[in-house]
Amino acid sequence: MTKKVDDCLFCKIVAKEIPSNIVLEGDDFVAIRDINPQAPTHMLILPKNHYDNLAKAEDAEELGRLFMVAKQLAELDKLKGFRVVVNNGRESGQTVDHLHIHILGGRFLKWPPG
Repeated sequence: MTKKVDDCLFCKIVAKEIPSNIVLEGDDFVAIRDINPQAPTHMLILPKNHYDNLAKAEDAEELGRLFMVAKQLAELDKLKGFRVVVNNGRESGQTVDHLHIHILGGRFLKWPPG
């Protein structure tokens, strides 16, 4: 059973109550194009189970699958290099309280990021 929060933007996207540009979908995730891209390629992987952030996640296998999806998305977009970002809490820049993974690529990414 998928855990959902009624007032969560990403839960609504996962439930297809809000339209999005879906790139890939599996049993436990939806991958979408970010509506405010920070790089030529900017996708988000949303677990179908709601966790406020990484610190609240409970299933190591589920988290591992999400990172394998990141690899698959990079391959689909033929990215030579890419960055995987998980913001955890407001101080890190997390703006939606639903765990999500950013995939950024398509240009040279500077370091440090922020």
